[in-house]
Amino acid sequence: MTDAEMAGRRLSDLENLLLLAVGRLGEDAYGAAIQDELEDRAGVIPSIGTIYVTLVRLEGQGLVESEVGDPINVRGGKGKRLFSLTPRGLDALRVTRGSLQRMWDGLDDLFGPDHA
Repeated sequence: MTDAEMAGRRLSDLENLLLLAVGRLGEDAYGAAIQDELEDRAGVIPSIGTIYVTLVRLEGQGLVESEVGDPINVRGGKGKRLFSLTPRGLDALRVTRGSLQRMWDGLDDLFGPDHA
């Protein structure tokens, strides 16, 4: 996806949450850890399959990248697929944050300052 195409496309809530979870987890961003982070912080529990399908799509768009970690005995010798944000992924999150912030601006009277 080109930058021009990306500029016209808004990320879904799940895509944004996944990018944020990957950013929060850093070097520990793999399927189960991402699922736990989403449950703990956002109260959503997408299936592992949904997480991976979405991450692969985000990787195809250049927003995340992945590598297979070293094999570990506990998982039968299979390494975890670790994800990380790309600079383009960080930019996408900044765009989303800016859009949401502009929509929230001026609504303190409606929701009250304690709900910001």
